[in-house]
Amino acid sequence: MRSPLDRLRHAISFELLALILMIPLGATVFAMPMQDIGVVGIVGATLATLWNILYNYIFDLAMRRLSGTTLKTGRLRILHAVLFEVGLLVMLMPFIAWYLGISLWQAFVMDVSFALFYMVYAFGFNWAYDRLFPLPEWKAAQASE
Repeated sequence: MRSPLDRLRHAISFELLALILMIPLGATVFAMPMQDIGVVGIVGATLATLWNILYNYIFDLAMRRLSGTTLKTGRLRILHAVLFEVGLLVMLMPFIAWYLGISLWQAFVMDVSFALFYMVYAFGFNWAYDRLFPLPEWKAAQASE
């Protein structure tokens, strides 16, 4: 499993890169001021970072218990990303509606749009991160194949 320091590096780098991409894109797509999307993005990134650390720890514990390893297949990566975004959607939608002064339906549409962006982004980022920072157990598993 990943160390707490590695999980922190993962979570912070994930959110910083996402904000760099998401804020200008979200402001353009939703025709809203960049500073409003920026506040939504920063609050969302803060909650997502905390959720990311907790969620990945629980997911890895479950994987290790069920399969004896934390090595993820393509299908597991998809499930991982979808479950993460569903949890985050439930947490963020009320804040988005309140802060932007929009209906819950509009907040839902915006949140789902952000979630779709983040699902694709999370899949790619996590795959790249695992390639850049592989765990020793993965190297051993690959060597035995």
